[in-house]
Amino acid sequence: MPTTPSTTDAEASDRPNPAAPIENKYVGRISKTQAKKASHDLQDLGEAVVALPVDRLKDLALDEGLMYAIEQFKKTKTHEGRRRQMQYIGKLMRRTDPAPMIEAVAAMNLGQAKDALTLHQAERWRAELLADDQALTTWMQDHPKTDLQQLRSLVRSARKDAAAVPEKRSGKAVRDLFKFIRAALQVPSEQHHE
Repeated sequence: MPTTPSTTDAEASDRPNPAAPIENKYVGRISKTQAKKASHDLQDLGEAVVALPVDRLKDLALDEGLMYAIEQFKKTKTHEGRRRQMQYIGKLMRRTDPAPMIEAVAAMNLGQAKDALTLHQAERWRAELLADDQALTTWMQDHPKTDLQQLRSLVRSARKDAAAVPEKRSGKAVRDLFKFIRAALQVPSEQHHE
């Protein structure tokens, strides 16, 4: 019977251990697909940053080259020129910390969402106030600092205008009621309950 040679501890340490994790020389690198995705994400962020108002762009304290590229983008009229300029902005943004730009875009989007919500709430309240007397009581419970006399006057005028023949409606009273409601809704809620 043939005997197997016994291995010493030194010989065993030279062989790879199948249970040990394999070291990968590519760990920490990103794939070409990931790099392209990151580039496209930066370009999308660049499109959102370009859409920001000039005063918000100045608050970001962007690199001079990036700010100049954004200004040039806004001046460019042709589709192909804008596309190429946007790619250039994306390239410049790779050298810039995107966190402040992401925050500025998010703040802008949040502000727009809040404005849209306020408009929808004002439309709903206007419809309720025109349709139901009980809505005035509910409004006053939710917004106790509101000038009740002015609100009643606006509701009365708006109802009178809405009840008129279509040719004789001016719509001004309904618009005034809407403006009053929207202004009251834009006041922070803690001021309502002081």
